[in-house]
Amino acid sequence: MAMGYWFECKIRYEKTLENGAIKKVTEPYLVDAMSFTEAEARIIQEMSPFMNGEWSVADIKRTNYSELFPCEEEAADKWFKVKMVTTIIDEKKQVEKKVSTWKLVQASDLRDAVKKLDEAMKGSLADYELSQVAETAIMDVFFYQEKPKKEA
Repeated sequence: MAMGYWFECKIRYEKTLENGAIKKVTEPYLVDAMSFTEAEARIIQEMSPFMNGEWSVADIKRTNYSELFPCEEEAADKWFKVKMVTTIIDEKKQVEKKVSTWKLVQASDLRDAVKKLDEAMKGSLADYELSQVAETAIMDVFFYQEKPKKEA
């Protein structure tokens, strides 16, 4: 199967606030898809059961996350964007090069995100440092799930 991309899809809808007031909000969600068209279809499919009233897909953009680290813990209810700088050796030039990648980590807070990423990287031989860690506004992430093949 081909490798997909992560798309941030913004959903615009009217949310009922705790005080009963209704406010238009735009919330970002992440979906795994091969194209913008598929990302839109997937976010509509994923969100439709949860939406009452009018809502729309306000924006879709491709993200630069190279890896996601989801967590099943109840307290891990936020997503953190982490910039990881890895030192690699350029074999041809015999020099060290620093390569930056973005990771997305599900955690309860900033310290927990760093801890979870360090745990996930334990088996890695790469030297890395974390140059940025920031909480995102992402509400949920929808991973690609292959549909079971129907018997012929």
